[in-house]
Amino acid sequence: MSNTGTRGSLRRMIKRSDIIYLGLASGVIGSLVGGMLLGIGMSLIIGGAPVGWLLLLPAAPAGGVPGWMLAKRLARNLP
Repeated sequence: MSNTGTRGSLRRMIKRSDIIYLGLASGVIGSLVGGMLLGIGMSLIIGGAPVGWLLLLPAAPAGGVPGWMLAKRLARNLP
């Protein structure tokens, strides 16, 4: 008993290596982006420039954007 005709339209499945690459790349790139924004914003705030809050507050959400973009690229590669 086999279901050969149910998944005929899906030609390529996501491999384990794709998911591992996505996780590693988004983690590394996200921490670099978020860390740079956090560090620069914190040094500006300590130095007395209130404009540093504009870099400090969106540091965590901006760190997630590269992972979201990589996931969209992986999804676009699928048929």
